[in-house]
Parts: sequence; C-alpha cells; structure tokens
Amino acid sequence: MTSHWEDFYATHLPPNCFEDNRSLLKEFCDRHYKLKSHIVLVTSGGTTVPLEHNTVRFVDNFSAGNRGSASAEYFLEHGYAVIFMHRTKSLEPFSRHFTGQQLLDMLELHEEGMSTTITVKPDSVDVLAPVLDKYKNAQETHRMLYITFTSVVDYMWLLRAACESLAPFERNAVLFLAAAVSDFYVPQDEMPTHKIQSGHGAPTISLQLVPKMLAPLVSLWVPHAYVVSFKLETDEALLIAKSRESLNKYKHKLVIANILQTRKTRVVFVTPNSNYEILLTKDQALTGLEIEEPIVADVVRRHQDYARETEQQAQ
Repeated sequence: MTSHWEDFYATHLPPNCFEDNRSLLKEFCDRHYKLKSHIVLVTSGGTTVPLEHNTVRFVDNFSAGNRGSASAEYFLEHGYAVIFMHRTKSLEPFSRHFTGQQLLDMLELHEEGMSTTITVKPDSVDVLAPVLDKYKNAQETHRMLYITFTSVVDYMWLLRAACESLAPFERNAVLFLAAAVSDFYVPQDEMPTHKIQSGHGAPTISLQLVPKMLAPLVSLWVPHAYVVSFKLETDEALLIAKSRESLNKYKHKLVIANILQTRKTRVVFVTPNSNYEILLTKDQALTGLEIEEPIVADVVRRHQDYARETEQQAQ
C-alpha cells in the first residue's frame, strides 16, 4: 500500500522547468559539497491552491516572505551556502529592503547631450551601499541559489528535489522551512479545466488535506540533516502543545513557534525537551535590529552543536 505522500506525487505532475531547477540544485549542491560548506535550504512565502487547471482563481495566504528572505541574509553572514526557495514575486534577500518606489527615489538622472547616466543620491549611499555590497559578495562567491514556486504542487516537487541534492551533506545541512504551505488543496482530477463561470451559480469546492511532507523528509530524504519547521497559531494556549506534538510525530530537531499578532517581535524555540523565547524589544527594533538575526544565530549555534555531537558519535 502506498502512503498519502506517495499518492500525491503519483497523481500530480511536476511543474514546468522542474528538470531545469533540479539540475540547478544538483550543480549548486555538488559544488558546495566539494567545498565542505555548511548549507541551508530556506523556504519562503506562501503557496497557492489553484481552483482550475487554466488558473484564474486560486486560494492564497497572507505570507509575503518576510521571515524567509531576512533569514537567508543572516545565514549568508554566518558562512552558509543558501538555497532560497521562494514564492514567485514574494520578498527576496537584499531587494526586500527597498519596496515600492524606494529604490527609484534613491536615484538621479543626469543627461548631458546624447549621454545619460544614473547615480545614487548622496543621502542614500549609506543606505544602499551596505546592502549592495552583501548582495555582490553572495553573487561573486556563488553562495546563493534562487528557486521559485507558485502552487503547493510546485512546492512539493521542488522540496523533494532539493532534499535529493542535500542528502549527501548529512549533518552539515539545515532545512529552515519557513514557507507558509497550504494545508488544503483541490486534487488535479477534480479540478475544472477552464475558468469557473459565475453564471453557473456559486461553486461547491471540496478540499483535501495536503500530505505532511515532514514525515518522509525526516525519515527518508534527509534523515541526518538539522530540520527546523515553523508553527503559526492565533491561540497562545495551543502554541507549545501543537509544536511539541509536531516534534513527537515527525522526529525533527526544532519548531520555531509564533503567534500571528506578535510574530515580528516574539518567537518560541520548542525542542523535544525544552522551550524558550526570543524577544525583540521596542528599543532594539528602533535601532533596525530584526528578530530574524537572533533567530538565525540561535539556529546556527544549535546546528553546529548537533553537527559536532553527531560527528563525535560516529567516530
């Protein structure tokens, strides 16, 4: 008998450009495996649930990719190679600092005859230069790979492909699963081909549960990696219990739990044996500190302790 997750892959086709992305993942991972790098997969942004094959309408969630895009930058600062697997058009590392017209407002046009040049306004150099320097460093050292998804099916296929390439790293790999993955979906064989017509009246849509990929991920795909999942709740009373329930069920290393309304200033690290808070004070926020900086620093510390302990046990 096949499992729920195996049935999911058997009945849903991979996304367009899947083989191209799988090749990019393999090439990136092979290079950093030879360099003996620590590597992290950061997933970011929300997945869509299409309601039609020729998708016009879909179910979405509010995630813009703030946590994942910020965390990717901090993992780079700690020396990790980063696979940034994110929702198309969600926030990305470095460019996330300049939303809307902010970047354009920092630039000036200079026209002299037939020649046009663009410069950064003097009062914007101190803002733009540090971000640009970090971006250029990541590009020149080939330590960042960008992979995009849109639907929950895209995400599932790319997640498995990423794990295939990360498996050889064993304890030197971190999976930082910050994407807001849909809990429900419409199976492809129950989806209409064309746009649902409003003239036919209100549709009745039956959703099914998305398989929890943490189960095969932890037990089969990357059994030696340091796997971090996230838990978002709106009820404080459920937060720790639901997080520990996930740890007990899937046997991964860490859940980072947060409440919707306070997710930018407070998270709770939940392990099989303990839990503790990371808080961002108002004064820290005013200085420009982001909560993702101490989150990533703590994950890196825990991962390096884990890697060292498992290496000693193997000797």
